Amino acid sequence: MFADLKRLDSGLLQELGGLRQWLDEVMSDPAAADIRAVPRGSFPMINLARTDDAVRVYVFAPGLAADALEISIQDNLLTLRGERPAAPGDDERVEFRRERFGGAFSRTIALPDGLDGERAEARYRDGVFEVVLPKREELKPRRISVQAA
Repeated sequence: MFADLKRLDSGLLQELGGLRQWLDEVMSDPAAADIRAVPRGSFPMINLARTDDAVRVYVFAPGLAADALEISIQDNLLTLRGERPAAPGDDERVEFRRERFGGAFSRTIALPDGLDGERAEARYRDGVFEVVLPKREELKPRRISVQAA
């Protein structure tokens, strides 16, 4: 069974991976520049959510310490920067697939208009960073009372 895996180490997988990446670039929609158009394997992975009061960005970065992620916001762009330590490896083993990225990374996310970057907050727990970006007061929904005539 494992002898079959050894045949995959011929470089064919790397060539097919390069072909897939090239096809993804050629066939991609250049107008798609939002969170739904993130290339496969981007790090860190995120979830973006909206409430009546804020936009919340959840950054999934297992293995990073709380002080290892630099978070900045400018012109409605949230930038995440840091460095992820490489996974320990054994020089004698042959890897057939490696999905865990190690090294420096940077990711920028376009945010919706109307957020108050001055009041942004970030929290960290169990490898998940939560960035809370409050909405400006004029954009929050408000209830309008109806007066009887």
